Amino acid sequence: MKKLIAAVNRVNKAKIVITMALALLGNVALAELSEDVLRVRSTWEKIKYRMPEKEQEAAFEQLAKESAKVKEKSPKDASAAIWHGIIEASHAGAKGGISALGLAKNAKKSLEDALAIDPKALDGSAYTSLGSLYYQVPGWPIGFGDDKMALEMLNKSLALNPNGIDPNYFYADFLFRNGDLDGAERALKKALAAPPAKPEKPAVGFEELLSGGDQLIRDERGVRLAKVGGEEAD
Repeated sequence: MKKLIAAVNRVNKAKIVITMALALLGNVALAELSEDVLRVRSTWEKIKYRMPEKEQEAAFEQLAKESAKVKEKSPKDASAAIWHGIIEASHAGAKGGISALGLAKNAKKSLEDALAIDPKALDGSAYTSLGSLYYQVPGWPIGFGDDKMALEMLNKSLALNPNGIDPNYFYADFLFRNGDLDGAERALKKALAAPPAKPEKPAVGFEELLSGGDQLIRDERGVRLAKVGGEEAD
């Protein structure tokens, strides 16, 4: 029983960590990014990985203002729209609660703008980010969350980048949340095996997030097996 409780606690803790985890989308080719986009991307990494969580909301709020200006300055640059969407979504994640839904809607709009410009930009990252929003935001009547749309977006991102870290990670998370542990494990293994898209070392916290997802799947399996064993014993 103690092992079961411990496993459940680890699962719940990992679920909280993964919620709104738009944390892997920094791994795109630097050559595709303008100087302005590179600047907001670099600031986003510092906030996401190095700043205490209690300070992130205010920092993301300020960065969203900057990324909005970058997007406005380059209306035909899909990467600027993508990164503004990522930053708005990160702000929503840091803020949390119903009050964050407006920020999530801002993120959705910016990502849709990116798709209208170039759906293939940054290896389909707009599809990946939209997919993650659709399955993490509450559904109607509270929000725009929609698992069918999430799956459609994630499948489109995988079609453009089948071996990429980001689409496979979020696809794994989507499958896990919907109870498909085998599918989630396969997708997560692809994410773990994917080579980084840039030569330098990924930002601090990147490998921990992936390995945390792997542990989450193992813990959930343990919980289910323990429940089955308890039922059989009864």
